[in-house]
Amino acid sequence: MNSKNDSVLRSRRKVVTLSTLKRKLPALRKSGKEIAFTNGCFDIIHYGHVCYLQKAKKNERVLIIGLNSDISIRKIKGPSRPINKQNHRAGVLAALSCVDYIVLFDESTPYHLIKSVKPDVMIKGSDWKGKDVAGSDIVQGYGGNLELISFVPNCSTTKIIEKIRKSDAKKR
Repeated sequence: MNSKNDSVLRSRRKVVTLSTLKRKLPALRKSGKEIAFTNGCFDIIHYGHVCYLQKAKKNERVLIIGLNSDISIRKIKGPSRPINKQNHRAGVLAALSCVDYIVLFDESTPYHLIKSVKPDVMIKGSDWKGKDVAGSDIVQGYGGNLELISFVPNCSTTKIIEKIRKSDAKKR
């Protein structure tokens, strides 16, 4: 197999079911790795996402992403979203070296996923400061931490979509 195919195969192995991840976690913990968890839609992956995920990976953590499924995104953002299908979003995330595992979930929040994974640290964007973060009660309840990471200013999927829509409207 050539290196391009090897890379694709490694990326695909990062997208796992919850049951597969749960089988891997004991060995990761035994090796002393800190388990970090974040979640999101990652609908149009951009520079801000990459910076956020690189910061989340610090200290050689195992970084797990709870990725909202297409069903989940429609519940949250309405019928016009997602822009990109879940397998495409997962594939792009899996190609990032800072991401170790990706697990899709259908609920509006990753609460049950967090309860199963039991991460050492839960990571969210700094825009969640002072807000109720789904699952943080679980993580902090067993001594884990909630870590808030700053975003790249003015860099969001919603703003990118708005910019595209405005540009399209001007052309008409």
